[in-house]
Amino acid sequence: MNSGYNITLGDSYIMAVEDSVVQAKRLKHFLDGNNLNNQVFYTATEAYEAAVSTPPILIISDIVMPGMDGYEFCKKLKENPDLKDIPIILLTSLRDPLDIIKGLQAGADNFITKPYEEKYLLSRINYLLANREIRKSGGGEMVLEIVFRGNKYAINSDKKQILDLLLSVYEAAVQRNDELILAQEQLQALNENLTAANRELEAFSYTVSHDLRSPLHTIHGYTQLMLEDYTGKLESEAVGFLDTILVASRNMSQLIDDLLKFSRSGRAIIEKDQVNMSDVANQTMQLIRQRDPLRKVLVKIPEGISGYADKNLMGVVLDNLLGNAWKYSGKNPQAEIEFGQTEVEGEPVYFVKDNGAGFDMDKADTMFNPFERFHSNEDFPGTGVGLATVRRILERHDGRIWAESEVGKGSTFYFTLQH
Repeated sequence: MNSGYNITLGDSYIMAVEDSVVQAKRLKHFLDGNNLNNQVFYTATEAYEAAVSTPPILIISDIVMPGMDGYEFCKKLKENPDLKDIPIILLTSLRDPLDIIKGLQAGADNFITKPYEEKYLLSRINYLLANREIRKSGGGEMVLEIVFRGNKYAINSDKKQILDLLLSVYEAAVQRNDELILAQEQLQALNENLTAANRELEAFSYTVSHDLRSPLHTIHGYTQLMLEDYTGKLESEAVGFLDTILVASRNMSQLIDDLLKFSRSGRAIIEKDQVNMSDVANQTMQLIRQRDPLRKVLVKIPEGISGYADKNLMGVVLDNLLGNAWKYSGKNPQAEIEFGQTEVEGEPVYFVKDNGAGFDMDKADTMFNPFERFHSNEDFPGTGVGLATVRRILERHDGRIWAESEVGKGSTFYFTLQH
């Protein structure tokens, strides 16, 4: 584990203060592995008492600890004439520039950012120990006053401490910048791979659509011809078989359509604008009624409902939700469907409500998964892909969807869009 640095402590020891058992063990393993005498403490209070009794040659301390934190611990050490020359390294996340100010106020000598590289920590230990004699001659009595974020701070660290501290902060910034550049390069590579994967998926979707539809249309067409041209010549059982083939081919065609919609919903370019949701709902219901013109359903769609979204994708959302409401209320002679808007905890929420078959809420957690169905095809035909498509579209709008239902008493689907 030794990385080439040659540090000799003799009978002296390095003090490590860390309240996390895992981090403390990691620190001890690191120091032991580099043949550095050490003692580990879990609280700053017991560490200070030990330092007074047997001063260490260097201290490594976490900042966030119960009771006395790292800043208080550091300041208390620097105020003790017998301990003030001991170099102190503070372990911190450095998420706020105020951390540096607090470290300077406390008289810290170095910052090491978490998570730290062991090689870098070893170099800082080596540096501080090699320069500890210089530190003893530095005049630390001068008090500097600085103003940061409108507040005045008194800094009594010597010039060497300030330089060491700022150098450690600079090194941490350079390291993080290098990590960001590497992360950016990796992200760019991932984006390029994703773009290529999307192109392949689009080609695959086209192939599925074309290659599956062609034989399916052949099956459907010839089955239809046989039913039309040979009905009188076929036994009733054979006609039943053909009817089954016809229904199955229609279901297969619908499944292909739904799968393609689901695939495209995750890749479609979103163009958001202010959308008249009432108009989209009315247009959607007109198309649904055309598919089943003899059915009488009371539909309520108030005027003036709007939202910021992609109009075409909202058409897909409402086609699925209103289409489901139409389908699952099909056995109720007094069927009612309502599209509206309400408010939940100050957030605008849209809903589609019906008084149809409903479902068991114990199953609600899985209802938005692809191919998940709560009713048989004999009762209510479908593919189980529509709600998964709806959820994907709404997630791409930074929205969400959920449902409330009771068996035999209908369902209400709620969804939100980004504010």
